[in-house]
Amino acid sequence: MKGNAGLLIEASLEIGALKLNVEKPFLWASGYYMPVYNDNRLFLEQKKYRQMIAESFIKIIKKNNIKVNVIAGTSTAGIPHATTLADKMDLPLTYVRNKPKAHGLKNRIEGLPEDKGYNGRKVLLIEDLISTGGSSIEAVNAIREAGGDIEFCLSIFSYGLKEADNNFTSLTPACAAESIISYDRLITEAEQNGYIHKNETESLKEWRKHPFQWGETHGHAQ
Repeated sequence: MKGNAGLLIEASLEIGALKLNVEKPFLWASGYYMPVYNDNRLFLEQKKYRQMIAESFIKIIKKNNIKVNVIAGTSTAGIPHATTLADKMDLPLTYVRNKPKAHGLKNRIEGLPEDKGYNGRKVLLIEDLISTGGSSIEAVNAIREAGGDIEFCLSIFSYGLKEADNNFTSLTPACAAESIISYDRLITEAEQNGYIHKNETESLKEWRKHPFQWGETHGHAQ
């Protein structure tokens, strides 16, 4: 029987939350053509997917014996999944903006008490997606600046890029990152279920090694 990760991979391919196409790659916001595209917002439509994601996060928390007092979601895609998880674990919820508000109290982190700090509480960050990890690292730093003790960032999906690993391990102290769906398992199950052919699998594995050169190498100009 498939676990939640396997079921989520099947669902993500079926509803288009994860797309793979080496012939007609996707233009990322960075300006690079990539053969994979992720839109976890499509999971929001059905309660069963939201619940499955939260349950998968709880399994990772138990497996790694993660101590957590507060859940934090990244704005905006991490917020709904952080909310479901916080409700299941009966924990406080906060969320981290990508930059402070320009008006009002100019908060960077919402949901904190009046003193605006975590006061040493153990915080778990929830992301929907990790690519190079840049936005996640900014959120981790913001939490630490607000007095949060954060050692883990969990996401639904990760591309498994070396840049992300380097970014998380270079933090002082380092922050561990773990995802429900790994890129390697996505590729394996996509081939097994007929979404891609073996030659496409090889190209997708090649992309992971040299993601920012892949498009030009395969004739897709930046």
